[in-house]
Amino acid sequence: MFQKFKRSYLLACHAVCFLINLAIFLVLFSLDNGYLLRPSRTAAITILAFSFVYVLTTRVYGGFDIGVKKSKPIIYSLSLCLLTSDLVAHLFLCIMNITVVNNGQFVYEQPWMLVLAFVAQIAATSLLTYGCNNLYFTFIPQQKCLLVRHSSDNIKKLRKSIASYRKQFVVSQEIDLNDPQLLAAIDAHDCVFLCNLTSSERVHIIEYCYAKRKHIYYTLEVSDFVSLGARRIMFSDTSMMHCPPKGLHMEQRIIKRGFDILVSAFVLLLSSPIFLLTALAIKLEDGGHVFYRQPRATYGGRVFHVIKFRSMREANSVNVSVTKNDDRITKVGKFIRKFRIDELPQLVNVLKGDMTLVGPRPEMLENVEKYTDQLPEFSYRLWVKAGLTGMAQIYGKYNTSPKEKLALDIAYIEQYSLLLDLRLFLRTLLVLFTPEESTEAFDDEAEELQL
Repeated sequence: MFQKFKRSYLLACHAVCFLINLAIFLVLFSLDNGYLLRPSRTAAITILAFSFVYVLTTRVYGGFDIGVKKSKPIIYSLSLCLLTSDLVAHLFLCIMNITVVNNGQFVYEQPWMLVLAFVAQIAATSLLTYGCNNLYFTFIPQQKCLLVRHSSDNIKKLRKSIASYRKQFVVSQEIDLNDPQLLAAIDAHDCVFLCNLTSSERVHIIEYCYAKRKHIYYTLEVSDFVSLGARRIMFSDTSMMHCPPKGLHMEQRIIKRGFDILVSAFVLLLSSPIFLLTALAIKLEDGGHVFYRQPRATYGGRVFHVIKFRSMREANSVNVSVTKNDDRITKVGKFIRKFRIDELPQLVNVLKGDMTLVGPRPEMLENVEKYTDQLPEFSYRLWVKAGLTGMAQIYGKYNTSPKEKLALDIAYIEQYSLLLDLRLFLRTLLVLFTPEESTEAFDDEAEELQL
């Protein structure tokens, strides 16, 4: 029965979350601005400002995704949405309150009330998120999952990832691609995961699952990402997909470069106190150099020297990717790596034009050569300029495999737009809320090289 009303329930959850948070803002600020709770121009503009920013930021950071995400990520995402919405709505309220009472001057009113409203909103959102998610999974049963794989494949990492969503999925069976009982096994399950199968291997399975109305999840190949940038066209009465070669138009290059210069200069100025404190901490710990320069590859294979705060001991900072419990990392280095502070000096590279704000991660030359030998498509990343942040940096982790990072980078290249750049840049703030996951290192070098 609940399945029939699932969409209505989720819509109601979205609406209740928005209305409660808007009400908290209006009620608290109405203590000194009573007209916020009655029809007035100020109330209308304040409500519209809050609503517009709330809707816009939920599109960027993810909304009230009950039944899709875990509760904590939802709360993290909505925290940024609410913070932005509150700041903009409060700014408009202050502008509307420019009257003869304050001599026609702008006054930033009651900043402490803004803090109180935000804290109250987070508390309400947290209770609502846990409550709605728990109610959802009380009535929506776990989906029985079938994992289809090659018998020789190691899918330990995928099993671990699925297990972390234990309220949504339960893996009840794994089966080999060539097992004669495959179709019968699909019939007995709610959803099917196709693990590391090629496009040709999974075609008939997808067609069967579609006919049987089964949920399908599959890992992507390079050809799948190429199709992301395709568009359907008609040749007379024949429908075909067109995949044009990708590249930035001159107008896009100019706008992207202008965005890089303005934002990197502004953030460098804004973060100058952090630069000073970080440099002082690094110097006081071991007296070594503050910055670390390393050759990296960017657009067209061009080599440049990336600038970072030094997070490792100078005598032992060889060019090998970081592993878990790496003894090369200093005490200050552990902190600045956790919160991505070590990457702030790369803004200088962006300002110089060596890098861009959004793009594939600038890879070490040793890794480019090594990964390209094992995965020739890795060179596709060099079709665009290396970036400070990007799809792989946001949606992947430090220990995400090179193949999975490549998939995300190609997805960015194929779907590129200036709007996507802006969205990824804003989502970078969300990564800073979960530094433990995003900076998780490789367990060992063998796992790093697994393709």
